[in-house]
Amino acid sequence: MTERPDDSNPNAGEGVTDEIAELVQQFRAFVSALWNSSGRHNFVLLTVGIVTVIIATAGMQVVLNSWNKPFYNAIETRNLSSFLYYLMVFAGIAGVLLVLNVAQTWLAQMITLQSRKWLTHDLIEQWLAPRRLVLLGDAGDIGINPDQRVHEDARHLAELSAGLGIGLFQSTLLLISFVGVLWILSSGVVLTIASYSFSIPGYMVWCALIFAATGSWVSWRVGRPLIGIGVERYAREADLRFAMVQINENANGIVLNAGEPDERRRLDDELARVVEVMRRFVNALARLTWITAGYGWIGLVAPIIIAAPGYFGGKLSFGELMMVVGAFNQVQNSLRWFVDNFSAIADWRATLARVMSFRQALVTLEQPRSSGERIEYDLEPLGNLQLDHVAVDWTGERAVLDETSVEIVPGDRVLIVDRTGAGHGALFSALAGLWPWGTGKISRPPRASVMFMPERPYVPDGSLRAALTYPSDPAGFRDELLTETMQRVGLGRLTGSLDRKARWGKEISYDDEERLTFARLLLLKPRWVFTEQTIDGLDEDQRAIFTSIMNEDLAGSAVVTVSSRATTSDFYTRTINLVDTTPPAPVPDPALNRTRAIPDEQVKQPEPSSARPID
Repeated sequence: MTERPDDSNPNAGEGVTDEIAELVQQFRAFVSALWNSSGRHNFVLLTVGIVTVIIATAGMQVVLNSWNKPFYNAIETRNLSSFLYYLMVFAGIAGVLLVLNVAQTWLAQMITLQSRKWLTHDLIEQWLAPRRLVLLGDAGDIGINPDQRVHEDARHLAELSAGLGIGLFQSTLLLISFVGVLWILSSGVVLTIASYSFSIPGYMVWCALIFAATGSWVSWRVGRPLIGIGVERYAREADLRFAMVQINENANGIVLNAGEPDERRRLDDELARVVEVMRRFVNALARLTWITAGYGWIGLVAPIIIAAPGYFGGKLSFGELMMVVGAFNQVQNSLRWFVDNFSAIADWRATLARVMSFRQALVTLEQPRSSGERIEYDLEPLGNLQLDHVAVDWTGERAVLDETSVEIVPGDRVLIVDRTGAGHGALFSALAGLWPWGTGKISRPPRASVMFMPERPYVPDGSLRAALTYPSDPAGFRDELLTETMQRVGLGRLTGSLDRKARWGKEISYDDEERLTFARLLLLKPRWVFTEQTIDGLDEDQRAIFTSIMNEDLAGSAVVTVSSRATTSDFYTRTINLVDTTPPAPVPDPALNRTRAIPDEQVKQPEPSSARPID
């Protein structure tokens, strides 16, 4: 969370500088993501279009402000014909502005739409790069709720960026257009003090600058905590949403274990955190509203009060007064754009930080950590699997293969037994290139020839046809082949549902998920099969299907199983062990507990059971 810097702190200025540098870096990354997208040319065309419309609108605003003088003078002199004439002139000006406003709204919405499309596409591309889905889970808090950042935060950032960017450009252009007008009109405002009359060059301009600058500075001071609160708010909302999704995904397990009260307490805790941060957000927003709303009301009469000496002194006609008031309002509204939009700017800053920090984490996931050894990966030139002095690390533990140099070729059946009881998951992920923490070198076969079969099969949502051939394109497989394959693995009853779209992972049983994976083996015909459980973990029917596939259809393919269980089957032709090499915890030396003033024979030796490993 970003806190407001303490002015009494000598390092506060340095903190603000770092914050600005971080903002610039994140904004550059945001612009770069949009600019490098495939829709760059469309974005340029839309930008040119809205800039043209805004420039035309600013010009018509100047024309409308000039219209004020003759129109209000006609009212002051009760000249009906001039009054009606300038009403018709107003109708023409308003018609042009109406067309420009509609065009600006359409272009703004298209920029928002396209920005969201390109930004979300970029995040998805970075998120679904090879291995990053798994690596992100080990990245800490930044890896929590990636769906929230890719979907909701990207949408919100695109909307805020388009709205604030267009508003800032329009306000800047109107400021440039009306400062000159207001400077000229300021010559008609004559101030009188003690019978001495004088005029200040650009008097109304300076007043507008002071009025807006004061409001902007006060708004920044009061509203700055909203940035940090906004970041925390989005994080807490994402946690609550994730908890609800997780409960929905695990409904059966919760109900079977009567876990509803526990889940209710969990949601209550998450909701309490959301409510607490929202309470702080509401209080901060209320404090900011005192400033923004107060300046809004004062702004209604401020230009009239400031220009009143010129009107009551007889130097300005009623029409000229209204012209001065109109120009002042345009200038000060442009200047106080920051005041009116500070809460939106704070929201944009918080959202930009969430999205761009997530993107930066994705880009740097595979960079070496600041500490710790890493496994070296390479492609084996002959398409084999070679393991050279491989060890894997996890949660302070280390395990190593009992064979320092291992070469596995197609056709081999190799079982790696985890004797540590906890390292098989890390080794299985390391063989897939998803767990680089350890030592040694793994030379792998080409990824296109490899199929991994984790302990829990993955069945994607969509058509059953696509689930069978995942991740290959189902269009490359004939219906006859799919039907024959399904019957071979015991899924013949589902052959009529090939094109039905459903959440198959929820509809079919675990047994059917295993059989669907066997169907993939037959369809994809990988040269390398990595499994996370031995064939002993399969039931009799599943074991018969799997062994027939490997012995008949994929006899030339290698099978590498990493499991904590040994096997009694003769399926495997080779067994390698994963053994613990974590250095033993030091045992306290009894001699260190002796006091020189006490004879050795009087010192009680520690019990063996009291020697505990040191964390």
